[in-house]
Amino acid sequence: MDRETKIAEIFKALGHPTRLRILEYLSEGERCVKDIWQELGIPQPTVSQHINTLREVGIISCRKEGVKTCYKIEMPIVVKIMKLLKEEVE
Repeated sequence: MDRETKIAEIFKALGHPTRLRILEYLSEGERCVKDIWQELGIPQPTVSQHINTLREVGIISCRKEGVKTCYKIEMPIVVKIMKLLKEEVE
C-alpha cells in the first residue's frame, strides 16, 4: 500500500462521529472496551465494530488483560489533527 492510500484509509477511519468520540476518550489514556461503551453510552457491539475499523488502519492497538481487552492510541497525530479541526470548526 502506498503512502497516499494509507493516509486516505486513516482519514476514512476518522470519518465517523462515533470513532472520533472513541478516540477522544482514548486520548485520556488506555481504556478497556467495557469502559468505552459505558462512558460513551454506546452498545458494546457498536463500539467493537468501530474499534475494529480503527485497529485495521493502525490508529489504535489492543492488549489482553485476562478476559479484558484494553485499547490505546498508536498514532497520537490523529489526536492533534482532531484538536486542530475542532479549533477550526468552533
